Amino acid sequence: MANGKSGAWRNWAGNVTARPAREVTPASVDELADAVREAAEDGLRIKAVGTGHSFTAAAVTDGLLIRPRLLTGIRRIDRAAMTVTVEAGTPLARLNLALAREGLSLTNMGDIMVQTVAGATSTGTHGTGRDSASTSALIRGIELVTADGSVLTCSEQENPEVFAAARIGLGALGVITAITFAVEPVFLLTAREEPMSFDRVTSDFDALVAENEHFEFYWFPHTANCSTKRNNRSAGPARPVPPVSGWIEDELLSNGLFQAVNSVGRVIPAAIPAIAKVSSRALSARTYTDIPYKVFTSPRRVRFMEMEYAVPREALVSALLELRTMVERSGLRVSFPVEVRTAPADDIPLSTASARDSAYIAVHMYRGTPYQAYFTAAERVFAAHGGRPHWGKIHTQGAEYLSEVYPRFGEFTAVRDRLDPERRFGNDYLRRVLGD
Repeated sequence: MANGKSGAWRNWAGNVTARPAREVTPASVDELADAVREAAEDGLRIKAVGTGHSFTAAAVTDGLLIRPRLLTGIRRIDRAAMTVTVEAGTPLARLNLALAREGLSLTNMGDIMVQTVAGATSTGTHGTGRDSASTSALIRGIELVTADGSVLTCSEQENPEVFAAARIGLGALGVITAITFAVEPVFLLTAREEPMSFDRVTSDFDALVAENEHFEFYWFPHTANCSTKRNNRSAGPARPVPPVSGWIEDELLSNGLFQAVNSVGRVIPAAIPAIAKVSSRALSARTYTDIPYKVFTSPRRVRFMEMEYAVPREALVSALLELRTMVERSGLRVSFPVEVRTAPADDIPLSTASARDSAYIAVHMYRGTPYQAYFTAAERVFAAHGGRPHWGKIHTQGAEYLSEVYPRFGEFTAVRDRLDPERRFGNDYLRRVLGD
């Protein structure tokens, strides 16, 4: 186990920094458990970090920082139960590749796959789906090291109350060491991407969600233009995106050109509305068929700040119209599109879709651009609809508000009180959102 004094840790967006007293990179669950016990004996707080794709300080610690990058790979595949057990530090990209080689796939995914499986599930990472929910909803078992250094396994049959909470645990219940996911035989998805007007998307939103297994869209502020994406299962044959056109769309336009125009907008904010009109028309319609991770996920190289809220699905159009009105009247200049996705209700206490069908509205600002005024105004809109903030994205809510919008909030905090009464896995962010 590599360990010792640590330097500064910084997240992907560059807005969060931690300076832990020491850092460890355990190569086994036993080494991780020993590190937790030693830290507890020394009175240190403990946090594990993944790839740093959260915008909040959920993983910040001044004590022991655990890097799980040696805890990677698939432990076992159970084809009878159709599950895969994977080490917590495994990046989603590596898991998707390994599953594809075995002829398997996750049912649904988010739109990037650079996160670790533990980091993604602990913060409630999700994609979009009419019937299929977040990555955490695919969990069938969890192994974690608790505050006293013991290894706890949980599922619906074993320690079910811990399992219910730990599927989205914010790192507050212990350090996850392995996750068992439900999988299925690999399948094909046909993606249909096309531009659509804001008015049509909002007027037909319910039908678009009902008619498609996975529907999402991006609205470009300062325009009446949206880009839509519909993903549905296909009998094939596979028709992947051709390499040249894929590079033009996904790298040159979506990353290279987008980086350039955002850089211009940061220097000349007044140019952003004109740039938005060009950007919103840059991507053409296309249809392709491929295995799931190649359809669900895309490269995201332009760095940004992000806030995302889940609102009741029936409130989506009202909230989005209010957001548009706010932007138009505010004088704000917003160069990033607003992303809209959906998820069915699930039974996870701290899931943003807990017990209600949900729609997600994500607002972004280019890194280095002042974002506070935009996010504050957007948050006011979302909160008025009982919105629930994504746990890994910027928000200002505290335990008082969150306990009102999560009906099972008390169930989670009770499990936390039992597993970590001394708050070894606590930090300032968890104190704010969960209380103390």
